[in-house]
Amino acid sequence: MELGKRPRVLIFVVAYNAERTIQEVIRRVPASLGDYDTEILIIDDSSRDQTFERAHDLEKAGECPYPITILYNPVNQGYGGNQKIGFHYAIEQGFDVVALVHGDGQYAPERLPDLLDPLIRGEADAVFGSRMMTRFGALQGGMPLYKYAGNRILTTFQNWLLGSNLSEFHSGYRLYSVEALKRVPFERNTNDFHFDTEIIIQLFLAGQRVKELPIPTFYGDEICHVNGLKYAWDIVKTTLLSKVQRLGILYDRKFEVERLDAAVPSKLDFESPEKLALARIPSGARVAVIGSGNAPLRQALEERGCRVTSIDLNQDSEFPARADGFDYILLLDVIEHLRAPERFLDSLRESMRAPGELTIIASTGNVGFVVTRFALLMGWFNYGRRGILDLTHTRLFTLTSFRKLFEQCGFRVEEIRAAPAPFPLAFGDGALAKFALAINRGLIRISRRLFGYQVFLVCRPLPTLASLLSSARETRQQKIASR
Repeated sequence: MELGKRPRVLIFVVAYNAERTIQEVIRRVPASLGDYDTEILIIDDSSRDQTFERAHDLEKAGECPYPITILYNPVNQGYGGNQKIGFHYAIEQGFDVVALVHGDGQYAPERLPDLLDPLIRGEADAVFGSRMMTRFGALQGGMPLYKYAGNRILTTFQNWLLGSNLSEFHSGYRLYSVEALKRVPFERNTNDFHFDTEIIIQLFLAGQRVKELPIPTFYGDEICHVNGLKYAWDIVKTTLLSKVQRLGILYDRKFEVERLDAAVPSKLDFESPEKLALARIPSGARVAVIGSGNAPLRQALEERGCRVTSIDLNQDSEFPARADGFDYILLLDVIEHLRAPERFLDSLRESMRAPGELTIIASTGNVGFVVTRFALLMGWFNYGRRGILDLTHTRLFTLTSFRKLFEQCGFRVEEIRAAPAPFPLAFGDGALAKFALAINRGLIRISRRLFGYQVFLVCRPLPTLASLLSSARETRQQKIASR
């Protein structure tokens, strides 16, 4: 928000069959919000009663000190769909903050100034009113016991999985910085009630600051339109999907959120192909690292005294150097990006113009991983931004097909193993990631083809026919000279 400029605040009221409460909700909006450039937006989501008419009567009577815009969806958009329209309106009209209020009066408009304050001060990007910050306050306010218990259980589960610390995920009293809304693809979210959970996850993924403040709980005789069991299942599914996507296993565009300040654990800190490769390369070796990534690995090799050469490729590249100039060539997560990996490996082997010792270390995703197999069984095949089904992959491999690729290109495979999923990249470097890695390692012992997330392979090139013929000629000359 610009210094010296009054913040533009939009009070966005979602309304459905709220004819009895809508006028009172608007009358309860505090006059102190006049300190800001405040407007009210009401969107009636195709109510079957007189909600629109009651709101319009209030507007005509001029009882509200703030400008009011009343819209009506000709087709019901659902709780989430109605929010999308209102948030789009806030962005389109250039507001600084949008406060979501329910037309049924369940959330007290009187608390708006307190909830708004952290956003105006720049201390938060979103502020949620929580009914759970006051011990048993929700129950005292009339929240049914089964809803209270369900709220607590779901929130605990979501905090555990997302690494967050919210007291409540399921309050509908929310205020957002419009800049924060611009950073998340909320338009891709569900139109159903778990929209609120999806936008929270998006805010976390985008690194936005979420603050909670206590609010009173009020349950009157309003009609609840939420199917509790379906809602709970939707919450569990969407929270799990957001975490699994970080492993690169499944993909949903709504969770494709860029976070530039995210701290990513080094792949050298857990059992990854990079760590496995580093363990096999001695000090002072001549190493070619193929591909533009792997900066931490290159640094670790250089600290070990290795002479490291970085070689970038495009999808149609052949090997651009003489392979016999190196002791090790690293092809970590490279082969799957090539349109013709057979031609690339042929060119690598043929570039060895003189006999020598050369070790190739390669890795790729295992498309036979159990989760990918299950997804196929369920009819899912989702390409994404990372993982086994990365959008940039042109070839997919199993353990067997990856081995055969190298063998059929004239390499002797000396080691092939399966690496576990990179859980620290999804869960952070904590107990949960360590536990998941331990389970994955145990399952790999049962079946590496089924439970290996990546394939790790070590091989050596066999002599080409040209080099064998050249060697035969040289040996002939040596034998004749020695007679």
